[in-house]
Amino acid sequence: MEKKWRTALTQHVGHETYIRGYRLLDLVGNLSFAQAIYLLLKGELPSEKESEMMEAMLVSIIDHGIAPPSVISARAVASGGNSLNVGVAAGVLAFGSAHGGALEDAMKFIQEGVRSGRAVEEIVREYLEAKRPIPGYGHRYYKDFDPRTKRLMEVAKGLGFYDRHCQFAEEVQEEIGKQKGKKLVLNVDGAIASIASEMGFDWRLGKGFFIIGRVPGLVAHVYEELTTEKPFSKRLDEERETEYTGVPPRDLPEEFRKV
Repeated sequence: MEKKWRTALTQHVGHETYIRGYRLLDLVGNLSFAQAIYLLLKGELPSEKESEMMEAMLVSIIDHGIAPPSVISARAVASGGNSLNVGVAAGVLAFGSAHGGALEDAMKFIQEGVRSGRAVEEIVREYLEAKRPIPGYGHRYYKDFDPRTKRLMEVAKGLGFYDRHCQFAEEVQEEIGKQKGKKLVLNVDGAIASIASEMGFDWRLGKGFFIIGRVPGLVAHVYEELTTEKPFSKRLDEERETEYTGVPPRDLPEEFRKV
């Protein structure tokens, strides 16, 4: 009889847990968290260089301030009187195409671009003429370069993970500037997308990388909210912080009145 659920990730032999065939207790104390993540996602233990690259990528997105939608959501929900896990879950649910999802889209764009063998000039022109955003490029604050991208690319070059996908990503950045007349920086999503592609990860894991890297930051923000702020402290001041754009006050028509 065919079983309902199948997995190649984890199994139990007696009371022992095995991860990708390795005894969990043998991993504890021997593998770093990033190495264990690599094992889970890739199925095999990482080399020393793969471990270092994975560590760098995850650390680069661990937090980016209190302003992103995920942190605002997490802290606001916690402020409503909810527990840490509820606040963190709210933060994760805020990840979308404009925040976190770009990493997955960028991985797909870069992998398909490299695989196609098409000229970068042609690919960029196609996107710009269709007025489609190119995932992994542009940042609200960084206009000259994203310092996280710069550091990750330096690490990638030092560890031997700078090849076709990274080159393609940087060529696209230059081509956008030429055709648009305005620079859109290769942001951290695009950088991780290109490096993860060099490491052989499927583009459908893109958002997963962002979730894994950013959840520790969300935990810290929610914990801080719960321990240092008063409940319901994130309510807006309607007079100073909001603008009403609807119809002015009006009377309910007589035919609708019952009392």
